[in-house]
Amino acid sequence: MNIAVCDDNINELTRISSLLEDYRSKADSSVSYDVFQSAVDLIEAMGTKHYDLLLLDILMPGMTGMDAAMEIRNSGNEIPIIFLTSSREYAVESYRVGARDYILKPVSKEEIFPALNKQLAILRQEDSFITLKTDNSIIKLPFSKIVYVEVINRIIQFVLANGDVKKTYGYLTDYERVLLSDPHFFKPHRSYVVNLRYVSELSKEGFTTISGNVVPVSRDIFSKAKSAYMNYLLSSN
Repeated sequence: MNIAVCDDNINELTRISSLLEDYRSKADSSVSYDVFQSAVDLIEAMGTKHYDLLLLDILMPGMTGMDAAMEIRNSGNEIPIIFLTSSREYAVESYRVGARDYILKPVSKEEIFPALNKQLAILRQEDSFITLKTDNSIIKLPFSKIVYVEVINRIIQFVLANGDVKKTYGYLTDYERVLLSDPHFFKPHRSYVVNLRYVSELSKEGFTTISGNVVPVSRDIFSKAKSAYMNYLLSSN
């Protein structure tokens, strides 16, 4: 797991680096990390290097951590983000950009180790994939890249995190069983399956994804949808 840590406070960076070294020696030797003191430097580095997780300070001069997260999401990048903050008042905002978690400063071993364990488990689960046969090719789609699935007149559309749409023919039931075996997926409507990792809001209109699409929720299962989304949010914290 490759981690990017961004905090303008050098003392916090030193503390987090020490904790990551401890985690690497005791829990997972595959962990690597880079540190940044500005969000601008972080975003520039992300243009040339892949990261599996961001540990991102919220309050920084110039571009804040929240500003950086919005820019990252607007670019279509769904990298997991854990915010570092001195106040719980930013919790709601953190969910709006699809943050996986937030940790109160000063960062401690008791807080960061479970968060890293959870992210490692998710990364391993994200190795799951589904195989699609289209008119011209056979495609291997990782579960982690699927935002939602929609069927219209036997045309099944897989809407992906990067904005692409992959189409195949058949019935939603051909794919829903394997998708719903992953607890991040939920069927809110007979024609849809949604990945809760990409949901930013649930209202009477349906699930709103981070990209702004609305996945409808049938009236008779709205309460189940609400419970599923709340359970997902709680399990992510």
